[in-house]
Amino acid sequence: MSIYITGDTHIPHDISKLSTKNWPIQRKLSKDDYLIVCGDFGAVWDGSRQDLYWQDWLDSKSFTTLFVDGNHENHPLLSAYPVEGWRGGKVHSIQPSVLHLMRGQVFDIDGTSIFTMGGASSHEKEFRVEGRDWWQSELPSELEYEEAQENLERHSWNVDLVITHCAPTSIQQQLASWYIRDQLTNFLDVVVRRCATYQHWCFGHYHVDMDIGAQHHALYYKIWEFHK
Repeated sequence: MSIYITGDTHIPHDISKLSTKNWPIQRKLSKDDYLIVCGDFGAVWDGSRQDLYWQDWLDSKSFTTLFVDGNHENHPLLSAYPVEGWRGGKVHSIQPSVLHLMRGQVFDIDGTSIFTMGGASSHEKEFRVEGRDWWQSELPSELEYEEAQENLERHSWNVDLVITHCAPTSIQQQLASWYIRDQLTNFLDVVVRRCATYQHWCFGHYHVDMDIGAQHHALYYKIWEFHK
């Protein structure tokens, strides 16, 4: 079992990194191997044929695709998918091997514990239209924050890997100080302080590939392999 992680796919715009030509190692993978997208997935957008094409394309791949949601998702459409239990947490099943890792969950994938918290603020929302390409639910609800804290408490705030779309405030200030802190980035800072055992934290959102210290990884084009 292998776990690979990458940044925003903005399907169809940044999905080419997952082609066999650009990522040939997938020829050796199976459905027991996982590719996690750190938000702004983009293949649950309007229910169009294009959505279905890319969902089927990913489902046909040798590996299993997992993703957290970013700010550039159709959140009401995504939330309309059935909620299922998977590896100790809750998912939306988009296709048999394409799963949305819901907010505030802790999953156990073959002994690796993973905390997921999708969502982020759109810094360009003044150029978007609510209900067409922007939704207020881009940020977690109070219930989702409560569920996240309850799940972390249940695991004594001990996880191996954290997957989010945006970074904690303290990391965001080092990476992209012009981004404004908000309730989510501040909450993620609490996770940084209380969840002292995590080995790595991966996020997308900032359209850059960069390591911030040894534990925190901003991902965009890069496909990074997690080693426990």
